[in-house]
Amino acid sequence: MTCKKAKLIALITKKSLTMSLRKAATSSANLRSFVRCASTTAVRNAPAPKSIDDSTSALDYKMHRTGVRLPHLTNQHPRSQTAEEAVTNILYNTPPPSTEPYKRHLLNCLVQNEPGVLSRVSGILAGRGFNIDSLVVCQTEIRDLSRMCIVLRGQDGVIEQARRQLEDLVPVWAVLDYTRTPTIERELLLAKVSILGPEFAQAQLSPTGSDASASLDAAIEAQDPANPPGFVDASGDKVAREQSLARTFESSGAAPLYPSRREGPGMSASEVLIAKNLHLGAIKTLTDQFGGRVVDVGEDSVIVEVTAKGRRVDAFLNLMRPFGLLEAARSGVMVLPRTPIPDYGEEEAAVEEVGEIDASMLPPG
Repeated sequence: MTCKKAKLIALITKKSLTMSLRKAATSSANLRSFVRCASTTAVRNAPAPKSIDDSTSALDYKMHRTGVRLPHLTNQHPRSQTAEEAVTNILYNTPPPSTEPYKRHLLNCLVQNEPGVLSRVSGILAGRGFNIDSLVVCQTEIRDLSRMCIVLRGQDGVIEQARRQLEDLVPVWAVLDYTRTPTIERELLLAKVSILGPEFAQAQLSPTGSDASASLDAAIEAQDPANPPGFVDASGDKVAREQSLARTFESSGAAPLYPSRREGPGMSASEVLIAKNLHLGAIKTLTDQFGGRVVDVGEDSVIVEVTAKGRRVDAFLNLMRPFGLLEAARSGVMVLPRTPIPDYGEEEAAVEEVGEIDASMLPPG
């Protein structure tokens, strides 16, 4: 009897425990569903978070903007533009022309030594509208290689495009731009200058090419018989020319240039010779100042040679014009880059910097 009561009590206790567990599970499920609904409603009704400038601001934005889609386009086929609108749009979006200034550029081309290379290079530059200021072509120490120095003006971008186009030519090995490179530039000038003075330079440039012989012959024919030459020898024609030249000097009013001017008859042959030597000495002195030299001396003119930069050559020509510049021939610009000289102080400082090694930057071990 006692065992039956114990079994009955155990069975009742088990059933009551099972019922309580079922109720607890049902209440927990209801609680979870309630919490889920409440959290969803809170998330939907929650205000947008404040902007935070950190690495998680994008994640916060995506969490609070879930399920948001962009609206559909109202019209998938936009209205076509008229011709006036299209032209206005093109003109408005067209970039303005470049205001970059034109600079002097110096290109050095290494080309194959064969016929037709110069015409192809100049044709490309002419097709792009460049005006070549100077062009020098010469053979190098290698028989099959020639060097071409070109001086032109243009914008940096346009010059760079032309340089690359020149490099695409088959006979062109390389095109170097020496515009911003330390270089040695030289230009050769040969100038013929009158030693008679500026008054006779125009006569020397006459089509007859007789160096003012027409004016001298006319002076000889108009010579006054009352004032014969001081002496006559086998070279009478030359003496007559000298005396007629002296009388022409007298009539031209060029006397202030000569210190031995005297009244009465015209200048003698000796005075004309002195005047020529004065002009020759002044021309030679000016030429020496520019590092040039006199390469030819004639009866009425001299030829001088000057090798310098283009600006110095221009300055020399301007200073020679008052003497009577008859002819001038100048070569183009020839250029070679300077050899860099290392600074030993900077090298020693660099070695010291390399020698000092920070131990904290080394790997472990």
